[in-house]
Amino acid sequence: MEGNRVYTQSLHFLFGKNFEGATRIVDQRGVSKISAHPSGRFIFQVAGESRRKEQYLCFAENFCACYSFFYDVVNRGEQLCCKHQLAARLAASLGSYAEVKVSDEELALLLSRI
Repeated sequence: MEGNRVYTQSLHFLFGKNFEGATRIVDQRGVSKISAHPSGRFIFQVAGESRRKEQYLCFAENFCACYSFFYDVVNRGEQLCCKHQLAARLAASLGSYAEVKVSDEELALLLSRI
């Protein structure tokens, strides 16, 4: 149990407020993995926490369509990733996401809207 606390503290140190937001999103089942068939390509759709309940498409390792990604991660370089990317990573690690199957064409259409 002590190891889990140390691990959580380390993640909080690395990701700050984004870690708290990401864990809330995962706890509220706000992550979906959209997988395309037959290619197997996928992207995550992650719920925002604002009143508008926006959904953000993101590649967990290197992109999110949210404002914070462009402002805090890309522009200012103050964060390693946004909370949506972190939520996608956590959900993938825990297997705690909804699975959505689409065609390759449907995934391409989703991506064209980013």
